[in-house]
Amino acid sequence: MQSTYCIFAFCVSVNKVFMHQGRLLIILLFCFSSATFAQRPLLNMPDHDEKKYYFGITFGLNFSVYQINYTQSFATTDTFKRIQPTWQPGFNLGLVGNLKLSNFVDLRFIPSLSFAEKTVSYTYGMTSIGDSPIVKNIESIYLHLPVQFKFKSDRIKNFRFYALAGGKFDYDMAANARSHRPDEFLKVSPMDFGVEVGVGFEFFNPSFIFSPEIKISQGLNNQLFPDHGLKLTNAIQSLFTRMIVISIHLEG
Repeated sequence: MQSTYCIFAFCVSVNKVFMHQGRLLIILLFCFSSATFAQRPLLNMPDHDEKKYYFGITFGLNFSVYQINYTQSFATTDTFKRIQPTWQPGFNLGLVGNLKLSNFVDLRFIPSLSFAEKTVSYTYGMTSIGDSPIVKNIESIYLHLPVQFKFKSDRIKNFRFYALAGGKFDYDMAANARSHRPDEFLKVSPMDFGVEVGVGFEFFNPSFIFSPEIKISQGLNNQLFPDHGLKLTNAIQSLFTRMIVISIHLEG
């Protein structure tokens, strides 16, 4: 009788343990499934890819520099010892217009204002060793008119990658080509055209797309305005503008 009671008590104890462990397991499974569901992102803006066109705003930083090709006289005369361009920062503000051509290709037009600055430092041939170079800044305010093809990947939930390629037309509203100021050291033409390539990412939010982008812009038009009364002009054959732009697009 005593042994039967012990066996019964043991079974009751084991049953309680399994019931307790079972409740604990159910609670853990419920918490895990809830956490998994909470981590599963909702698809934001699910109908966005059906839009034929949409708009946005853009702003960003730019870094620009002149690419200089020198004349033969720069190497054969001692007027200048060194002429060196350096990168300088600026910023961009503009609008975005996007037209859907296919599921994987868009056409974009991004009119913007680009505030840029380029620096040229030089030393004369008769300068003593150790003398500091002369540093001059050239400020530009570009009306920037690029047209780009945007090559999109498949949308992965709320993310997409894209590449871009296209052309641009720039008009420098601060160009000094017609200036008659006596302190001018170099004159540049206002119009430029060139090519652009870049990459970007799209992050879909509930009401807008956050899109960081980086691109390289290369001017193809010689920016040097010939004025042989300026000594520096006689040492330079051509100036081309190169710019790196890091942008943030907010699109709807």
